[in-house]
Amino acid sequence: AQGDGIKLKTCTACKSARYCSVKCQKEHRPQHKRACKKRAAELHDEILFKQPESSYEGDCPICCLPMSLDKTKSTMMACCSKVICDGCYHSNVVRITRGSLEPTCPFCRHPPPKSKEEQDRNIMKRVNASDPAAMAQMSFRRHKAGDYDDAFRYANKAAELGDAGAHFQLACLFGEGKGVEKDAKKKVYHLEQAAIGGHAIARHNLGCKEKKNGRVDRAIQHMIIAAKLGCDSSLDALKDGFRGGMLSKEDFAATLRAHQAAVDATKSP
Repeated sequence: AQGDGIKLKTCTACKSARYCSVKCQKEHRPQHKRACKKRAAELHDEILFKQPESSYEGDCPICCLPMSLDKTKSTMMACCSKVICDGCYHSNVVRITRGSLEPTCPFCRHPPPKSKEEQDRNIMKRVNASDPAAMAQMSFRRHKAGDYDDAFRYANKAAELGDAGAHFQLACLFGEGKGVEKDAKKKVYHLEQAAIGGHAIARHNLGCKEKKNGRVDRAIQHMIIAAKLGCDSSLDALKDGFRGGMLSKEDFAATLRAHQAAVDATKSP
């Protein structure tokens, strides 16, 4: 058919069957439905259970070391919305103190905002420039203030730009039913998108959900991926799984080494 100049249409779900027309696809649907669902699920799992190269936190823009999953070990600058590690932040403080210099951002070198109003204006500039990190931060602020409608709006925009943290925030909003109608399916969808993007806590939560549903093998896979990203909670869960015989000695040892390597990578030499 392709040789006759007819462009075949691929099934968008399983990516395997091809059709010469929509009519052909509809006629074949009853015979194809079961195999299509099975293959679509396999393709979904291939993406879902692929080990991310790094966590969604990324690298510090100054020292280029991987960021720690511990939020207390990093700072978002109020001037440029860049998140930097505490090592670089404190090095900048030392530089300023020893040189008797005016305080400036270690990344953009602008002076820090002098008021909350100026800080809000700065972050809104980044939001208007389509900065997903700034949008996710605004979503977090609005959620904390109880403005769930705006929290959802900002998180949704950031998620559309591919921010894994924003997907996690959307999962929380759909799970709580705040700012949006409660929806368990959408909660899981956004947890999965966050996990695929390297969000270790989202991955850990998926593992807990699978364990609760009795799908231990899938739960273990999620926990291993999260632990290899440096998630302590997942490593603790795997320790219990190893004691219970749900995890082989080889897999547990490999996960321990990967977890330690992920943690060590965030530390300066």
